[in-house]
Amino acid sequence: MGIRILTVEDDELIAETLVRGLREEGFAVEHAPDGGAAVAALQAGAWDLVILDWWLPGEDGLEVLRRFRRRDRETPVLFLTARDAVPDRVRGLNGGADDYLCKPFAFDELLARVRALLRRGEGRAGTELSFGDVELDLATQKASRDGHPLDLKAKEYALLVYFLRHPGQVLSRTRIYEHVWDERYDGISNTLEVHVFELRKKLEARGGPRLIHTLRGRGYVFGDPPGEG
Repeated sequence: MGIRILTVEDDELIAETLVRGLREEGFAVEHAPDGGAAVAALQAGAWDLVILDWWLPGEDGLEVLRRFRRRDRETPVLFLTARDAVPDRVRGLNGGADDYLCKPFAFDELLARVRALLRRGEGRAGTELSFGDVELDLATQKASRDGHPLDLKAKEYALLVYFLRHPGQVLSRTRIYEHVWDERYDGISNTLEVHVFELRKKLEARGGPRLIHTLRGRGYVFGDPPGEG
């Protein structure tokens, strides 16, 4: 998992096109079908970019955006909407959107705008994630601990990105599996445990305190041992 994009879209066909197309371009994409789901997703984790429809069931996109901007003024938001009148565009941009694209749209243009917004984000916040002596660069996809490179396989890298984005949080197996593998966890597979074992081994190869802690029956915590805050 690298760049995380949240698409908020109630039209199933458009949502499917966005999710499939962006995933084919290498982005980690999640979908929220209405305003309530969008608010929940925005509160649940960090995103690198949000693609937001205006007309949504429940809370509309503009209100979702205004609420989001009260606590996050950095994450780029692209309005993707059929509201193409100039006053609507002005309201959307004044409401906190960083860009505005009207439907129907060409996927190539949307992709170009997504990349342009992400470049702005890189200049503003950088592409590095870190915790303690662990560093990871999303742009180069290289990770290290205490200056020593970590030779990670694709899923180990994705797992580390996810942990670094949620330090100190209790992450259930279901939540990790659905984000990193983009599949529903069946409660039986030991794939996650195997990858955690391998990632732990690589992180601890040169010593240093354990960073991935198992909470029996609950999941994992990345960072300081539970209870040490």
